[in-house]
Amino acid sequence: MSETAFPAMLRDWRRRARFSQLDLALEAGLSQRHLSFLETGRARPGAELVRRLGAALGMPAAELAALTRAAGYAPPGGANWGAETRAALDAAVGHVLDGHAPYPAVAMDWMWTVSRANAPALAFFSRLGLGAERNLLRAVLAPGPLRERMENWEETAAALLRLIALEIARRPNDPAGRALLEELRSLAGKAVLEGTAQSARPAPVMSLTIRLGEARLSLLSMIATIGMSHDAMIDDLRIETLLPADAQTRAWFEAL
Repeated sequence: MSETAFPAMLRDWRRRARFSQLDLALEAGLSQRHLSFLETGRARPGAELVRRLGAALGMPAAELAALTRAAGYAPPGGANWGAETRAALDAAVGHVLDGHAPYPAVAMDWMWTVSRANAPALAFFSRLGLGAERNLLRAVLAPGPLRERMENWEETAAALLRLIALEIARRPNDPAGRALLEELRSLAGKAVLEGTAQSARPAPVMSLTIRLGEARLSLLSMIATIGMSHDAMIDDLRIETLLPADAQTRAWFEAL
């Protein structure tokens, strides 16, 4: 990587975060002059300083890893994980998923590709006819059985596009994310994109209203992350739980 990569990335992230040099210097615990030298390539940071700068800027772990490599260091991550640590994390995720029964819950990455699901989620997805599609964003936005059954599809599609656009804004060095967003925008269509741009006050929570046979299911979506992680894989992990918004939906899932 070129010697100008780190200064350029640091300047770009500071501007994205709308920090002045003084603001970032104070937040990261260095002088404004030192920060100026880092941004112009006149000084080289230590690995610990890179970590502090990333924390001050609120960088996702994957972006911090890219910044660390640009500075000439090996990024922090899961390379030194032991089998026991991995097993403990896997068991914790399983505990959350299984503990949410009889309601659906899935583990997924930041692009909403499902890696694990509890039994109610698998049964629910089967009833919806999702087939082999593992990416929930595509499942909702693409023409198909789920889109056809959602009474509030346009509202949900607009909310999902806003969420993924915010995630991608935090990951400017991730071309896969940008490609996914373009694909999703194409699937959503002009009407949803115009609604997304014009909606100044989106709903406070994301809700789903789905017709399935004679049932009308109302669900609320809650997404959790693992806090205080410096590993990109863990930082990218999301757990989505679907919660019944009324008694009819609660009874339907209890009988599933």
